[in-house]
Amino acid sequence: MIWTPGTARAARRIAAAAALGGGGVTVLGAATYGLLLAEAMVARRAVGRPHGMDGPPSDGVYGAFGGEPIRMAMLGDSTSVGLGTTNPAETPAVLIANGLAVIAERPVRLTVVGRSGATSAELGDQVDEALKARPEIAVVFIGANDVTSQAVPAQAVRHLQKAVRRLREAGAEVVVGTCPDLGTVRPIAQPLRWMTRRWSRQLAAAQTVAVVEAGGRTVAFADLLGPEFDMNPAEMFGLDRYHPSSQGYLQTAYAVLPSVCSALELWPEPRVQRAESIYLAAAKAAEEPGAEVSATRVAGRATGPQGRWVTLLGRRPGKRPDRA
Repeated sequence: MIWTPGTARAARRIAAAAALGGGGVTVLGAATYGLLLAEAMVARRAVGRPHGMDGPPSDGVYGAFGGEPIRMAMLGDSTSVGLGTTNPAETPAVLIANGLAVIAERPVRLTVVGRSGATSAELGDQVDEALKARPEIAVVFIGANDVTSQAVPAQAVRHLQKAVRRLREAGAEVVVGTCPDLGTVRPIAQPLRWMTRRWSRQLAAAQTVAVVEAGGRTVAFADLLGPEFDMNPAEMFGLDRYHPSSQGYLQTAYAVLPSVCSALELWPEPRVQRAESIYLAAAKAAEEPGAEVSATRVAGRATGPQGRWVTLLGRRPGKRPDRA
């Protein structure tokens, strides 16, 4: 696993600014903003348009099992709704719901409130809608549009943390898929591609800190949607060369499913777990495919010299942890 101390420092600064209500640090300096904006406009013209402006309708009950359905809500951006797909069965929300139903041997009632193009600032309205369904588990995919819209990182993180807190206070477990690595999007040229990769990973690390502090757990998308998407763009990206293909969404859903099941105590945690500082774990998770970060205690204490104690689990799609 390769990670940079700079990511941990950036996560700490962004999270601190979010907690204090300040504007936070900006990753892009004013001197380079004009050049990068021009590059972004070129990339936008190069990226095609997906099918429709949102994913296919996918609310419903999934799993041919008896019993009371598990209530699941899906929030976030275009990735959460499966933009570019036409079959509901290929969307991440339905893939996760079907997988959850099989493992729980209970049906899952799915409510999707995510919206294509959504930023973290729009999560408040989505939470309002999601809470009407009284979810037991809420899954959130967010962050990419915060990067492409040049949102102030601390403000984006603050909106996400507030959304997670509201969901947790309502009794829902929360799993957040953090900002993906936008440096893998081929139509984005250098130097914008390098900068978006750096910003994506710093934002993902800060999101991890904020979500865990609010009582949720995160799954890292940065590197998960990195090398394989980078090496196999024709297979993993859709027709617009920006959003995942059906295969890409499948990999995303299977990376999140173990954390969803663990949050609901349906999936045993690995026997061996190592506690780390939240900032160090957040930086590592931003570089490791499918890594999950959740709160833990050391000697009965939730915090240590370097902040909250957390557990970093190296989950990977399709790999089931050892039973306790």
